[in-house]
Amino acid sequence: MKWEMTRNSAIIRLQPGELNFNIKADYLYSPLKCSYERSCIELKRKTLITTALSAAIVVAALGAYVITDRGTNSGVEGEQASDIKKMVSDYSMRNLTAKSASITSDLLTVTADNNDETSYKLPADEFFVSIAPYVKDTHPCAIHSLTGCQGEMKNEEFKVTVTDEKGNVVMDDVMKSYENGFIDMWLPRDQTFNVKIEHDGKSSESTITTSEGDNTCVSTMQLS
Repeated sequence: MKWEMTRNSAIIRLQPGELNFNIKADYLYSPLKCSYERSCIELKRKTLITTALSAAIVVAALGAYVITDRGTNSGVEGEQASDIKKMVSDYSMRNLTAKSASITSDLLTVTADNNDETSYKLPADEFFVSIAPYVKDTHPCAIHSLTGCQGEMKNEEFKVTVTDEKGNVVMDDVMKSYENGFIDMWLPRDQTFNVKIEHDGKSSESTITTSEGDNTCVSTMQLS
């Protein structure tokens, strides 16, 4: 944190790595009839310092909140979760565009064209994974890029069956890949699943885990 004081204002500038705020604390005072000019100046300086210190306390409190919030792994719930899932879907379907949008086990990170970066927490009880079935061509992938990854089989229909470790069927649907050739899924967190994908008489199976730090991009399911 850096302080800059002028005759009429105090500016608090936070350095790189701290919160990206500039706060200018201007003092306000009413015209006073002072017997000595020095006493007026002293009063204005006290008002300025008090205002600036108050602003610094507010910034520090806000900074602690944001840093603490970023440091936790708890996800969002309810309407917030639905909004984030809709945003992820819109980037996958190319309804939304950005310089980049990538998704880890915990965060959706969007970089705008002006390089501003915003991160969003994912649902607390659901894990995102995107699968690109292929026959001939694929690419290595661990962290899915909603705006960059491209699979071989775009706009194709697949029969997708997902079962948990106890053999319970979690998903049994016909799903269509997006223009990017991927199939997006939201699965319960902290579990292990068997995924089977079928298409045109060919199939592929893979084990997927949904814990913190696990891959969100699966590009190894070759149909045969």
